[in-house]
Order: sequence, then structure tokens, then C-alpha cells
Amino acid sequence: MPPGSSSAGVVVLGGTAGVGLETACQFAEEGARLVLLGRNAERGEAAVAAVRSRVPGAAVDFVRVDATDASEATAAAASCRALLGEIDVLVSTTGPSDPPRLLHTIAIESVRPRIEEIMLPPLHLMHAVLPGMRERGQGAIVIVASDAAKVATPGETLIGAAMAAIVMYCKAAAVEAKREGVRINVLTPSLIAGTPGAALIDGEEFSAKMFEKAARLASLGVPDASDLASMAVYLASPAARRITGQAISINGGISVA
Repeated sequence: MPPGSSSAGVVVLGGTAGVGLETACQFAEEGARLVLLGRNAERGEAAVAAVRSRVPGAAVDFVRVDATDASEATAAAASCRALLGEIDVLVSTTGPSDPPRLLHTIAIESVRPRIEEIMLPPLHLMHAVLPGMRERGQGAIVIVASDAAKVATPGETLIGAAMAAIVMYCKAAAVEAKREGVRINVLTPSLIAGTPGAALIDGEEFSAKMFEKAARLASLGVPDASDLASMAVYLASPAARRITGQAISINGGISVA
């Protein structure tokens, strides 16, 4: 089944809230079969119910996974294949659980876990699903990262480092996989209104002031989850069949990096 077509098998990592949940809903509206991945089973059940409420009859399941663990990511990919038959599309929307902080305020013992929390889930899931896509000669992967990968910003030293790693990983993987018909692209927002990540930022004085300043630069408006989801659906569709290896900023004009 071609990516983006009706009945495509779509996996959404981080699909229980925010951009991930909205992406799942938009794919469901297109007739896709879905598996949502996340760490919390209760939120997973609520997300499945939310998709079915918006799209009655939607084919959607939930699989619990901590994708920072390679073995769990591999097992989750196998579970998704068992539920879907094949994985045509992978979308990853995971992000940091801590708001931006200046580097000197972060304990050195926290550096590695914070980077790994951001970087490893999309990398592990991509690694787990790529062999099947390459074998079948088709597939689309869309990873939501951050403009912190492109623009050095105070408070985003660790976030930026991890996001830059994700972007380069995706670009190199896209070059490797293009001959087998697999496309890999990245979305790099700055702010996303109305999401758990936005609430996390607003809860800290430093990050709230930093992003309030950034929002004033978004002359086209601060994007919301539907803006990111719509682009993810497009990039997975046949209409984007010539697009791969790109890191696309969706930020309302905050930057043009």
C-alpha cells in the first residue's frame, strides 16, 4: 500500500497528545490504519478513544513503549507490523520533558540523560522500521524535531545538540534509503501553540520570556498542532514523492534557517 494512500499502515510515536495525536486524527480522516506509540498506557487508551471520537470507525491501536530503550523500540516495531501487516509510514513527534534551561544551571550528571531522552526515541524507531520499508521498496518517515537544530538559542544547548543529531541522522539515512524508495524528512518548528510542550515552556519564567519574545517574530502566526500534522500527512503522501532529506521549518516566520 503506497504511503499516504487509503488504508496505509501508519505508526505515530508520541501519538497520545499534541502534534502526535492531531497527526493520528488527520491520518485517520484519510482512511489510514494506525498504531499510536507512547510510554503511558492510560494516555494511550484515552488517545485511541479521542481518535475514534473524531473519526468514527477508525482503525487505531496503542502499543506501550519506552523508545529510549533499543530492545523496546524493536519489539514495538514488531508489534506494529503484527497489527498493521506492514508499516507504510512512521511519524515521530516526541520531544523534551524539561523546558529550556541555561547550560550552567544543568547538573553535569543530567547532560547525557537529557540528550538521550530527546535523541534516541526517533532514531531507534526509524532504525527498527527501515529494514521492512527498504525490503518492500517504499515507505515514508517524518520526524518532528526543532528549529533549535538550526539556530543557536540561549537555554537550548542540550535540546539543540540533540535535535541537530536527529536532523543529520535523518538526512544521511534519507541518502542511504532513497534507492529503495524510502523517503525521510524532518519538520523543525520553533513554537507550537496549544500543546503539552507549550505548557511546559510557559511554566518556567526563563523559557516563557524567551518564547514570548520569539512569538512576536512569528508574523504569520505561531503554528499549532494542526499545521505540523497537515505537513506530516502531506510528506507521507504521493504528492510529496520527490521530497526527501529535507528539514522544513514551520515557525510562522520566527526564523528562515
